[in-house]
Amino acid sequence: MSTPPKGKLALPELLAMKQRGEKIVMVTAYDAPGARFAEDAGVEIILVGDTAAMVVLGYEGTTVPVTMDEMLFLTRTVARSARHPIVVGDMPFGSFQVSDEKALENAIRFVKEAGADAIKLEGAGPMVSRVKTIVDAGIAVMGHVGLTPQSATKLGGFKTQGKTAEAAAELVEGALALEEAGAFAVVLEAVPAAVAAEITRQLTVPTIGIGAGRDTDGQVLVYHDLLGLTEGHLPRFVKRYASLSREIRDALEHYAEEVRDGTFPGDEHTYAMPEEELELFRSSINPSATRANAQAKEPRMSASKSLSPAPESEPPLRKTSSP
Repeated sequence: MSTPPKGKLALPELLAMKQRGEKIVMVTAYDAPGARFAEDAGVEIILVGDTAAMVVLGYEGTTVPVTMDEMLFLTRTVARSARHPIVVGDMPFGSFQVSDEKALENAIRFVKEAGADAIKLEGAGPMVSRVKTIVDAGIAVMGHVGLTPQSATKLGGFKTQGKTAEAAAELVEGALALEEAGAFAVVLEAVPAAVAAEITRQLTVPTIGIGAGRDTDGQVLVYHDLLGLTEGHLPRFVKRYASLSREIRDALEHYAEEVRDGTFPGDEHTYAMPEEELELFRSSINPSATRANAQAKEPRMSASKSLSPAPESEPPLRKTSSP
């Protein structure tokens, strides 16, 4: 059961946490149970990530296919259940790249229709104007540099970014530009630890790392990855804190076995009714016992009637001729 809500965490508190040297915890969630678990754990930020494409919607190795409508639905679900954490809606591919105006229109939908407290979008460079436009409209924006999965093909796949001096400098420049545009925080993904530490040092706003070392102001992991729900190869930066996939599979196999052999449901899983009510119920839907008694008498009566001699009929009158 969720603990009583503390009231929504204020965005300025994240900056205060950075200044106090307190780490910020962010995790993804995509449904009401995940949001409740995250809240109970005391996380500061819940990201409804476009990673839903892979971990919820079944797409292989890409976040690109997830749509605005799908992201709004998932964000709405999380926002209904998360009372204290800041809920950030992740803008999917195609929802902000076209123009500043289109980006603002879709950001408004996240806030108005889905109940998000803020939005996140990937990239710097041309995306900086998107951030500024959305922030100027009064919507909080989280930036994202380094490995940006929506552009993974352009980047050569899911690879570490900023490994050369030039590329690292571009990351610093991009993060600073996002801060200047009004971003309240910046995600650093798959960035060398030293580069992430330098970006964190130069930025006033908090940095949230994922595969960016321990010197960022906070960390984020995908819900399904850290709980061991994701199977197969995982990125190096993922740490599994549980192995729920095996436990879930074992539970489902056990359930199926008990259904098939009749073990489930047991008496403790069923409901009873008073015996007299059961008798009334049976007689009301199957009054055959009453009819059976009546029908048992009918053959005897019919038989007695058939044994009685039939009355003799009078001979027909003969017509006689007149004298």
